[in-house]
Amino acid sequence: MLVDPPIDKLVETVGNKYALVGILSKRARTLMEKRHDYLEQENVNAVSLAAHEVIDGKVEGVAED
Repeated sequence: MLVDPPIDKLVETVGNKYALVGILSKRARTLMEKRHDYLEQENVNAVSLAAHEVIDGKVEGVAED
């Protein structure tokens, strides 16, 4: 379960929970592919790292038309 950062704060940042799921899953998948060694060394979960990046403003969603 994702506790830090709080899910409510993530939803406020992104706009809605469905977009949040898409952003977090896509970013976590990218982290697993590109930075797998870093995640293992730091003992960090990819989804937690992606959530922190969203809160910090490092990752944004792209609106699709």
